[in-house]
Amino acid sequence: MKRNATAVWQGTIKEGIGKISTQSKILDNAQYSFKTRFEDGIGTNPEELVAAAHAACFSMQLSAFIGEAGFEIESIETKCEINLVEGVIIGSHLILNAKIAGISDSVFQELVTKAEKNCPISKLFNTEISSTANLI
Repeated sequence: MKRNATAVWQGTIKEGIGKISTQSKILDNAQYSFKTRFEDGIGTNPEELVAAAHAACFSMQLSAFIGEAGFEIESIETKCEINLVEGVIIGSHLILNAKIAGISDSVFQELVTKAEKNCPISKLFNTEISSTANLI
């Protein structure tokens, strides 16, 4: 399986503008720029897109592990914070709240750690990955 996205950039780093499109067209010429990345502009930015990908991938991987362990999932909500410092992503922090019937916190935390290490996006990163997980 291969998926793709296309980015087109025009202009200088500070005054230029880019557009991102995904194969599915869920993003279709979505705007990104220096302002959307480092200030308060309208549009998206690479770190926001990476955060969305990591949150989604991790949630799916965790659901697979929880299901394999025999527990019923009501919901998994994951927020991902990407930390960019001086042009380097130095961390991805996953914050999740989950409703899982009958699971103990210790088993849940083990599965969270397993998913944190094994989701395909986590494996792609060369940075620190951490998480805070709450059963609700």
